[in-house]
Amino acid sequence: MVIQQFFIPGIAHSSYLVGAAGTCAVVDPARDVDRYLDAAADLGFAITHVLETHLHADFVSGHMDLAEKTGARIYAPESGSCAFPHEPVADGTEFSVGDIRFDVLDTPGHTPDGVTYVATDLSRGDDPVAVFPGDTLFVGDVGRPDLFPGQARDLAGRLYDSLHEKILALPDHCMVFPAHGAGSLCGRAMGSMRSTTIGYERRYNAALKIADREEFISSLTTGMPPAPDHFSRCSEINRRGPPLVRTLPAIRPMKPAEFRDRAGKGDAVVLSVNDYAAFGGQHVPGSYHIDLAGNFSTFAGWVLPPEREVLLVAGTQAEAEAAVVMLRRVGLDRTVGYLDGGVHAWVTAGYPAAHVPQLSPAETHAMITGGRAVLVDVRAPEEYEEDHVEGAVNIMVTDLRERSAALDPARPLVVMCRTGHRSSLGCSILKQKGFVEVSNAAGGITGYRAAGYA
Repeated sequence: MVIQQFFIPGIAHSSYLVGAAGTCAVVDPARDVDRYLDAAADLGFAITHVLETHLHADFVSGHMDLAEKTGARIYAPESGSCAFPHEPVADGTEFSVGDIRFDVLDTPGHTPDGVTYVATDLSRGDDPVAVFPGDTLFVGDVGRPDLFPGQARDLAGRLYDSLHEKILALPDHCMVFPAHGAGSLCGRAMGSMRSTTIGYERRYNAALKIADREEFISSLTTGMPPAPDHFSRCSEINRRGPPLVRTLPAIRPMKPAEFRDRAGKGDAVVLSVNDYAAFGGQHVPGSYHIDLAGNFSTFAGWVLPPEREVLLVAGTQAEAEAAVVMLRRVGLDRTVGYLDGGVHAWVTAGYPAAHVPQLSPAETHAMITGGRAVLVDVRAPEEYEEDHVEGAVNIMVTDLRERSAALDPARPLVVMCRTGHRSSLGCSILKQKGFVEVSNAAGGITGYRAAGYA
């Protein structure tokens, strides 16, 4: 039996190839499926099964593309009411992949449709050896139950039952391969290890150690981080069956004049993916900025309007192509072009550029302690409560879209996050809202602390 994990940073998504005897299944695949095709070819396996644990909220799944490319059958939760051809699975469903027997458990809670796949390697014995719980159980955490309006308490109770009556009934030696790790917003406090065992989680997982059902429900329905906008969109895209990647428009280079005209029609947004220092130096006026080095997919899915086309500004064609892949992961399929030659070509053509000053920690300190600017901390509330600069105004970066009116446009603003990535996005949103004197605290509160100012 072979289990190979594939991890995507940023969205912290884990998927798996599970195979034996020349055949394999892929569990919870990403949309860019070549990684599985290449791995299966290297192992000499044919991909015959695609297993979905639930309708994923934080990314668009690759089940349709993988099935088309391999002829594999898609297995998905019966309770998900999926609209694409598939084999519905529920409690008691059993099937084999080579020498591996998969038994299905209904494990709702994170979502109403969650299932868990329990794998037994029959070539070695009759005991379960691995479990693929999707987002029901993580390393050090459990799935959040609050993604469906009005259903949080009910789902939290179902999650408690799924964990205690089904998953924890598995033997302690059973390996656990979850669909997400540290950094994902599908839970609250996932550990950094990428796999675990039932026994280890039984002993050390704080959520599993809450024996009282009502206390468990309360703990899972309070203090959760905000859910990004694209979570509900991705669930429905996955239920319908995502468009095949081969049917999506290919990006093409656009000369500055064409790029300007296309951006000016009002049905497209400009997205700069350069690092925040380059964006600050000069950028196409009105651009969003999401640094490729940050949590790009999550924040793109969160703030970009899905009904509009996307025009990219990148340093190279390779960066533009990488951005397209990351945008498609969160269902943003309408990226149509990129600025040929980047911002250099833009200004060489004589077009105006906008700027965001990048302040060092010393410059940030001088601005805010001298009363010359208002400090806007755009981290999540729990980050702010843990540690912040006295006098800062806390507005989470994604909330600036609606809450910028709470800020005085006549006062200079310095925007701060942990390292400078989210704050640069915040600066771009504020500039769109008409704020003129906006600066980015380069290095964020991390640099500010390191300089001795915190």
